[in-house]
Amino acid sequence: MITEALLGGLLVGFLGSFHCVGMCGPLALSLPVSQLPKWQRAGSVFLYNTGRIFTYAMLGLIIGFAGQNIKLAGFQNTFSIISGIILVLIALQLFLQKSGQTPVFLRKFQGRVMGLMNYALQKKSLSGFLLLGMANGLLPCGMVYLAIAGAVNTGNVVAGIAFMTMFGLGTFPAMMVLSLAGYRVSLSVRNRIKTLVPYVVSVMGILLILRGMNLGIPYISPQLIPAGSSAEPVLCH
Repeated sequence: MITEALLGGLLVGFLGSFHCVGMCGPLALSLPVSQLPKWQRAGSVFLYNTGRIFTYAMLGLIIGFAGQNIKLAGFQNTFSIISGIILVLIALQLFLQKSGQTPVFLRKFQGRVMGLMNYALQKKSLSGFLLLGMANGLLPCGMVYLAIAGAVNTGNVVAGIAFMTMFGLGTFPAMMVLSLAGYRVSLSVRNRIKTLVPYVVSVMGILLILRGMNLGIPYISPQLIPAGSSAEPVLCH
């Protein structure tokens, strides 16, 4: 279970980093590091991305706990299929390039997060960059939602933390490079990269559906509950 979570989170993070380059590029490029000495610039960007990963790990703790309770209740397979269907529908919407209105509560939440990020920017210190990254990890983001769907379906607290941490690490290289040398990445390239996102979401949705179908395929659709058995789901530690 842990190995699957580590590999799955890293894969989603690596593929999601292309989305990050397109969507979070302006934020990464706006970090006030250009006037800093070389070592401070690298350290500031490192702390910023470390803050993001820390927030993802904490989200993994919370949703891993939720997923474990879902599993104990015997609803993990059904929840996995429902999550997969939702992701496939989101991918279809992205393919059709139709974006709905952002819910009011998300807009309010995003506004508060942006306020925290402005406060962190005003600190102009290394701790400010760490806080900025932690706040950035809370911003509403399609790839983060995708990672959360994967983590909650691990059905395990430790696996949930591992999945979200590896998701953050998967995005780390691209975001470091973008923050330090992003001016070399043209807007057209970032826009082309964003076109990969619907494919990533589609694959993740299909994998979640297959996982919930309990087909007995190693790693893809493990048989958590033996066919014809009324036993409780097997817990992975």
